[in-house]
Amino acid sequence: MWAIIGVLLVVWLLLTILGAVLKGLFWLAIVGGVLFLGTVAYGAIRGRSRT
Repeated sequence: MWAIIGVLLVVWLLLTILGAVLKGLFWLAIVGGVLFLGTVAYGAIRGRSRT
């Protein structure tokens, strides 16, 4: 489970960086940032419920 969350975090981070670097793809930075934060929140909630 943690491997999937880790891979998703890396993918969202790459999308955010790509969107920030390319001027025309600023929307990609916003979408990547939102997905990154959502995945972090999901991982935190799942991690707390297992303990």
